[in-house]
Amino acid sequence: MKKITIKYFDKTLTPIEQKKNSDWIDLRSAIDIDLIPNKSYLIPLGISIKLPHGYEAHIAPRSSTFKNYGIIQTNSIGIIDESYCGDNDLWYYPIYATQNRHISKNDRICQFRIVKKQPSIKFNVVDKLLNKNRGGFGSTGKQ
Repeated sequence: MKKITIKYFDKTLTPIEQKKNSDWIDLRSAIDIDLIPNKSYLIPLGISIKLPHGYEAHIAPRSSTFKNYGIIQTNSIGIIDESYCGDNDLWYYPIYATQNRHISKNDRICQFRIVKKQPSIKFNVVDKLLNKNRGGFGSTGKQ
């Protein structure tokens, strides 16, 4: 089991934890906020984490985030690399509000997982790949 160093900016924030048999860890809003439709927000998550060398964190919505709060993560997925680990490197959740909603402090609004960074690669440029074509982008159909 890896040990991760975490700093809480607010001691009243519910501590994060990895649930048994879960790859993703829920993150919570560190503030109460009233959202207005068609506006963007950076919601502080109240933590800063020192990731292990060679790892990065991916932040994504929870499956219930849109249903419960009417928000969309503005950059589709958040990437936090291991160098973002200073004393004031607070994690945020960038969102776009689609409805009038309230988010309370400690509401679980997103999730993250820690993954190994991509290894260094070198591209070998060719004129042909010599593989069978699948039919183009989006060719697998709807069902």
